[in-house]
Amino acid sequence: MPETKTATRPAAGAGGAQVLSVKDLQAWYGESHILHGINFHVKEGEVVTLLGRNGAGKTTTLKSVMGIIGKRSGSVQFNGKEISRASSDSIARLGVAFCPEERGIFASLDVRENLLLPPIVSSGGLSLDQIFELFPNLKDRLNSQGTKLSGGEQQMLAIARILRTGARFLMLDEPTEGLAPVIIQQIGHTIARLKKEGFTILLVEQNFRFASTVADRYYVVEHGKVIDGFANSELEANMDKLHTYLGV
Repeated sequence: MPETKTATRPAAGAGGAQVLSVKDLQAWYGESHILHGINFHVKEGEVVTLLGRNGAGKTTTLKSVMGIIGKRSGSVQFNGKEISRASSDSIARLGVAFCPEERGIFASLDVRENLLLPPIVSSGGLSLDQIFELFPNLKDRLNSQGTKLSGGEQQMLAIARILRTGARFLMLDEPTEGLAPVIIQQIGHTIARLKKEGFTILLVEQNFRFASTVADRYYVVEHGKVIDGFANSELEANMDKLHTYLGV
């Protein structure tokens, strides 16, 4: 087993200001202690990926940042503002958007209704025409109920919906899980384009081969802690460690 450490390297991607800073983040589900002092940061314009095995605490980290986990402690700062005790709705109104693994679309509503439903938190949200440029499939399915969409179309809709809000900091939880390769490729193109347009993205992803096509930096999460981190340019040199960490 390789020696583990908490990453302290500077960002290799965008050189912008620090948007998110997480320090000693602890979280519980009832009596179960899930996060044991998570530390990481994300800079403006970066795509940062949390890697780790199932149950490592990656999704709990996103939910804790978003204020969805009720019992949590430590520091979470967004654009210099402490949000660790803020409610999820107030965090969303600061410009943080969360796309959960289960997608969370309204199955009884059609695509148009799903897209028009989210509240606008700031100016700059994508128009329907811009959404359809990113995801042409959604335009073809505009009047289809959520239950009639394929898994890939549901994922597109889930991402499209948060892009309508005007949020510029996106947290995407396992966006490629269970999707066909052609859809995964489309999701990758979308993330790359969003980064080019100035969005900042925190990504949870099991598929590090996919993550390598979009990420600037990686943090490895194990047993509720960040145990390693490196830049995308260092990925090849860290492949042996990654195979050990992820069990692949």
